[in-house]
Formats: sequence, structure tokens, C-alpha cells
Amino acid sequence: MLNISERLARIAAHVPQGARMADIGSDHAYLPLYLAQKGQIASAVAGELNEGPFRGAERNVRSRGYSDRITVRKGNGLAVIEPGEVDVITVAGMGGGTIREILSAGEEKLAGVQRLVLSPQGDSEGLRRWLGEHGWQILDEEMLVEDEKMYEIVVAERGEMAVDDRNAMEFGPILLAQKHPLIADRVDYELGKIRLALEGLEKAKGDSGEQRRQELLARRQQLEEVKAYVQS
Repeated sequence: MLNISERLARIAAHVPQGARMADIGSDHAYLPLYLAQKGQIASAVAGELNEGPFRGAERNVRSRGYSDRITVRKGNGLAVIEPGEVDVITVAGMGGGTIREILSAGEEKLAGVQRLVLSPQGDSEGLRRWLGEHGWQILDEEMLVEDEKMYEIVVAERGEMAVDDRNAMEFGPILLAQKHPLIADRVDYELGKIRLALEGLEKAKGDSGEQRRQELLARRQQLEEVKAYVQS
């Protein structure tokens, strides 16, 4: 069995049995290969834009004997699939803004897609808002730390979701409801940045500095309330 990271294994756990999946930004196709080895997927498209990883994915799929189940395609975002070709899409290892751009640019390719499994690196709030504004609701979420980096996994299916709760969009409605312990760690990191920014503003003069100070104080209060909630 292919040895993959914990993050990829967690993503794989959200791919339904028998899925026709597309892994966008597949790198060396480790996730589709892992799922194929487990007999968890009916087929996969491994999409990769960069030449080196694309060639590596081709070699990995061919050498492990899964060319009949995994198709490796070179292209940008959802351009590697056709409408109705897959029912699950995974995207990991990119910023939330980049994932939004990929989904927006290829939105017509989402026809027939039942589930999105996304692991944004930053701007997960913007990604959650995009999902809610485009007919997706969050089904499940995870947080984990791997190699001293914090990762989120967002699982979405078709449905309605409100996007007017800032805390829910920033920290995840399900993660907040679970009072996930890693939220407090994330808040502490943000509070540290605010503390440094406030110290820097002590030397600032004028209304612009005071306005920024008030914004930082409001943000600090919001984060402290979130931390108190998840630790209650």
C-alpha cells in the first residue's frame, strides 16, 4: 500500500466508496493511487498543471499498474475534466483563493459533481463563503497539524448554507460546533500577530494609526470571544 501523509489519508476518508473522482493539482497522483489500491474508487482523473509532477504522476500510475483506472491529464484546474465525468472532486495544497478561482473558472464542469473535498492553505473563510454563495453546504470539516503546519479539510455537498456568521465562515461551522481544540491554537497565533501590530502602532501618529488601532482591538475582542467559546 502506498504510504501517504496523514492529511492525504484524511482527505481520502471523505471520498465515497465507488466514486468517480478528479484530483486537481494531483502532484504525483499519490491520492488517486492510494484510493485505487484500496479499491475505494471506480475511476480517477489526476490533473496536474506543472510538467515535472505531471510526468511523475504518469510514471507512478503506469509503474503501479493502474493506467486502466487512473487517467493523468495535464491542464489548469477543472479544464482536465468534462461535465458529468466525475462525481467527486478533491483539491489540496493550494490557497483558498486559488481553489475559489479554480471552481469559479470551471463551474460548468461541476455538473453532476456531488461532493467537494477541499484542503485550503489559507483563506478558508473566503472559500467557505464561495461555497455558500454557489449552492454548496458544508457536510464535514477537519483540522490537523502535520510537520508543524495547521491544515483544514472542508467537505461540501449540494445544498443551502448561510454565510452571514463571520466566525462560522472563518473557523468552520462544524469545527466551531465541535469546539475543536486546534481552533484555540489558531486563535493564539492570530492574537500574537495582533499584539505585535499594536506594539508597532504605539509609535504611530495621526488618525490613520488610531483607526487601525481600533480595528485591531475589535479583532482581538472577536478572537478572544471565539477562544472563550471553544474552551467553555
